[in-house]
Amino acid sequence: MSELRQDDIDREIAELAGSGAGGSGHPSRDYAPYRSTLLRHPLQPLVSIKDPEAAELAGPVFGATDVTALDNDLTRQHLGEPLGERITVTGRVLDRDGRPVRGQLVEVWQANASGRYPHQRDDHPAPLDPNFTGVGRCLTDDDGWYRFTTIKPGAYPWRNHRNAWRPAHIHFSFFGTAFTQRLVSQMYFPGDPLFPYDPILQSVTDESARQRLVATYRHDLSQPEWSLGYRWDIVLDGPAATWMEEGR
Repeated sequence: MSELRQDDIDREIAELAGSGAGGSGHPSRDYAPYRSTLLRHPLQPLVSIKDPEAAELAGPVFGATDVTALDNDLTRQHLGEPLGERITVTGRVLDRDGRPVRGQLVEVWQANASGRYPHQRDDHPAPLDPNFTGVGRCLTDDDGWYRFTTIKPGAYPWRNHRNAWRPAHIHFSFFGTAFTQRLVSQMYFPGDPLFPYDPILQSVTDESARQRLVATYRHDLSQPEWSLGYRWDIVLDGPAATWMEEGR
């Protein structure tokens, strides 16, 4: 089999542009340009939960005392300062009716400024930063706001095909107030030239839905001589919901 190249992926992305499962625009579970979905996407029908409330009994449990004041500052978790562009990321977590989702856990994880994760299977030749682990969490306030201080992550190769690079992104996890609001997604940065070449982002074939995954640079959120500011709002359910990593 010949080596899969970016031209091959681009052609497949173009053929699938504007499509979606059942015409709904949802990312396909077996989106061919994202090669590993062909091996791990569900093959069996979804299992209906007969008692929706029972799902809540097996969910994670945490309290306000489990989250400390430093958990949302990924630049202060080690003895030294991490290298890279310091950023502030903030936004509101809302439900489908625009109401704030209060006191809910928000978790993030990301690569460092060189595009490297502190994971034993991430072995590409980029430096690890001893002062940056890339994980954090916080609770939303009474108006649904979350806030993180971190380092802008770098792009990284991921071997989907020859010369495959992921755009810079931060992974987010939202618990919400019920199982139906559980969401894991990725936040991207505006103007990234890798957007058209990334089959993970392009698996969201609806342009407006893709744009909801991209943060907005906000100069009023930037802190003088300290960090650049980005805003990314999250809708946990309903027709305007933020998209998950592999569909809703």
